[in-house]
Amino acid sequence: MDLTRRHLMTSAFTLGAMHAFPGLSHAQARRLVFSTFTGSWEEAHKDVLVPAFRKATDNAEITLDPLLSMDQIAKVKASPANPPIDVMLHDPGPALVAIDQGLVEPFPFASSPHYKDLIADAQGEMGPAPFFQVVGITYNPEKMKTLPTSWADIWKPEFKGRVGITNLNSTLGTGWLVEIARSRGGSEANVDAGFKALEELKSNLGAVAANPGALATLYQQGQVDIGPGNFNAIQILKARGVPVEFVAPKEGAIAFRTTIHIVKNSPNKELAAKLIDAALSPEVQGKLMEAPYLIVPTNTKVKMSGEIAKVLAKDHDDMKKKFVFQDWKKINEQRAGWIEKFNRDIKI
Repeated sequence: MDLTRRHLMTSAFTLGAMHAFPGLSHAQARRLVFSTFTGSWEEAHKDVLVPAFRKATDNAEITLDPLLSMDQIAKVKASPANPPIDVMLHDPGPALVAIDQGLVEPFPFASSPHYKDLIADAQGEMGPAPFFQVVGITYNPEKMKTLPTSWADIWKPEFKGRVGITNLNSTLGTGWLVEIARSRGGSEANVDAGFKALEELKSNLGAVAANPGALATLYQQGQVDIGPGNFNAIQILKARGVPVEFVAPKEGAIAFRTTIHIVKNSPNKELAAKLIDAALSPEVQGKLMEAPYLIVPTNTKVKMSGEIAKVLAKDHDDMKKKFVFQDWKKINEQRAGWIEKFNRDIKI
């Protein structure tokens, strides 16, 4: 049978990839697919992590597939024997789901040049944490009579119709609900107080965004003035000239351990490990800590500086004292029901 032009091109690509990486089989010779988060995370990884990975692998091909964590999991579960994703990035709740459902495999930490340099909280056999996400109060300083200092300030009457939040499909939304519940006597196991608080907030709600990236866009468009937000997403907006600021509330900023995982049955395990190592390296983490990304590093060889040291924590020990961490194993037990209740009851 004659080969078509497409067959010839495919064969050439495969042979080229196998020549560049002799350890790869024919089935493995396809570009690496990394599913990062949407919005500022995609920008940061495209600008910093991807070039570092290509440099470390003699220009191996890589594709970014930006998705929310639960969408990543659904995509892998749809084809577990031949997953369309090689590396997933997860917040703590979805990470536990992916591990429990057998969708990821152990990271080869023993051969990693950077794993040992991570803080203890960032180490994990099933996937290390290349950074932490930090959630505090996002606000437009041009619209403030008094600068906010507490989560409670979001309920002030002066913000009627100007508060922006995300739904509970996002870690930001669920984590914030849990923290509001805790501030009113609840816990990760009981967020009734949080839902009551959301009912009281309805008159102030201007928008419920589908994800943190969409929420950031609302600030850029001037549709909302205050609400919970990710530290690094706000820094990206500031760099674009958007009037927005971030403050850690006096109750403590919420911190999420964000982990990176090799997908089970990936045909690109070797390249996946190299991508993760690049994400753990002090070179990449040091660059991502700088403006406009300002992502909190987990490698102890990276000294915190700039806006992160000024607003969040001066070093990793200080971070442990100031950040609020949550029990996501407990949260996951009821999260599906909370999402259903939120979608049904919290309407504006």
